[in-house]
Amino acid sequence: MSQKKRNFLFTSESVTEGHPDKIADQISDAVLDAVLSQDAMGRVACETLVTTGLAMVAGEITTSAVLDYSEIVKLVRRLAEVRKAGHLPFLRPDGKSQVTVEYVDDRPARVDCVVISTQHSDSVSNREIHESIVKEVIQHVVPPTLLDSRTKFHINPTGRFVVGGPMGDAGLTGRKIIVDTYGGYSRHGGGALSGKDPTKVDRSACYMARYVAKNLVASGLARRAEVQLAYAIGVAEPVSVMVDTFETGMIPDEQMTDLVRALFSLTPRGIIESLDLRRPIYRRTAAYGHFGRSEPTFTWERSDKAEALRKAAAVRGAEVGAR
Repeated sequence: MSQKKRNFLFTSESVTEGHPDKIADQISDAVLDAVLSQDAMGRVACETLVTTGLAMVAGEITTSAVLDYSEIVKLVRRLAEVRKAGHLPFLRPDGKSQVTVEYVDDRPARVDCVVISTQHSDSVSNREIHESIVKEVIQHVVPPTLLDSRTKFHINPTGRFVVGGPMGDAGLTGRKIIVDTYGGYSRHGGGALSGKDPTKVDRSACYMARYVAKNLVASGLARRAEVQLAYAIGVAEPVSVMVDTFETGMIPDEQMTDLVRALFSLTPRGIIESLDLRRPIYRRTAAYGHFGRSEPTFTWERSDKAEALRKAAAVRGAEVGAR
């Protein structure tokens, strides 16, 4: 199948672990991890609000675990206070970035613009911040082949950023769902992830959709794949499964969907068992994204179904040919 190629600019945003919304996400997931470490069958829907001198934790939690909630909140706030040793001691926990990539024929060709806003100490100059961020952060992370003389750098474009985190703004669980997932490049169901145990498909089905899509691409059956799973309350099987390969599939998308239904267990229970989700693994997901990570606990990043998909597609193709 041929794909219509496009040239376009696309921008994605990310925020640091010291951003107030991400502090709230980390607290909610720390509560979830604390419950699962004592009670693997615990049910958690935890929301957190943080602001200057206050952290409010609320939600619906059903568990036999006994938790010290205030101690958990001090633990996670400490993560944002402690800076890793590095070359830029003036940096502080809060910050965000935006990267605009120019695509040519649907493939990334160059970085058009990088925006970084970072909290910093009061003693550093704006010039030092700009020069240091470009050298030690941007040029260290972005491949040099994607940077050119036309790439624009905007470092702290609104001015000084000394007061940050909950001291500078309020934070709330679930307000960075696009940052958590694909930066807007893929469609989003709208539900937040952090603070929810894996029986909630807002979280676990997102992980399964990632797992399915990654295996479809790893199998060679498609160059791009987006998977939608839809559920109704009280109904175990998904009410719909859809695969969209954006015309890059080796077989029709309808056949791809049939393969997914046949090879993946898509009920909440099946997802939990397939991805081993009843473990205290979630606080790490609450900063720097839930997807595209290499840690072994991120089981939805495995591509261990790729070979089975290839074989099933070959068998199905042979059956269709025999008819």
